[in-house]
Amino acid sequence: MSFAPSGFNKVILAVLHISFLLVVFCVASRAQNTFVPVPTQFIAALAEPGAKTGTGAESWGLWTIDPGPRGVHLTRYAQLLENGSIAKAGWKFDSSDWWLDENGLIMEHPKYGMPPGRYMVTGDREVTTILTVHPKDSSGKQRWELAKDATIYDVTHLRCRSARYKPIANNSACSPAAAPRDQFRVPPGAAMPIVSGCNKQDYTVLFIIGIEN
Repeated sequence: MSFAPSGFNKVILAVLHISFLLVVFCVASRAQNTFVPVPTQFIAALAEPGAKTGTGAESWGLWTIDPGPRGVHLTRYAQLLENGSIAKAGWKFDSSDWWLDENGLIMEHPKYGMPPGRYMVTGDREVTTILTVHPKDSSGKQRWELAKDATIYDVTHLRCRSARYKPIANNSACSPAAAPRDQFRVPPGAAMPIVSGCNKQDYTVLFIIGIEN
């Protein structure tokens, strides 16, 4: 995405993270629940920007480790294939189902389906709130809701863009090699580029900074 900042941005995000942790404790105290601060985790969510509650969390993705530094840039796709489709970070590229971030990094899959629970989430902007993800119902659907009248847009990290690409009818042309490199970096909030021969699904990125104990 790449989620890993560098230089001055690391200092800024470190200060922001400390501020967010203070919010975790304040909000959790008012709610009489205990939230444990965690190293930032990343949700790939599918929901309308204005949604405050809904179903479908079973189709969301979760990266418990920042996938950005573990990614492979499009310019190194050939080397990735030469290495048996195994990235240096140890994950395996799947040509039938692959992810890109806003910088043109090929990323490992998230874990699909959100574990039920309550999460302190933010978009690294103005709003930090609680996301509740319910267990799957009898049909396999998972409900979710945000607290304090927050919307998905409120807790979206706009600079992080991510999309999942799958071949159209087993079209072998759907490949990172076909990705239009001149369209990266993708502007904050913009849609990810279309890749010839692929179906594309854009996801919204939320940061998890605390989990209910």
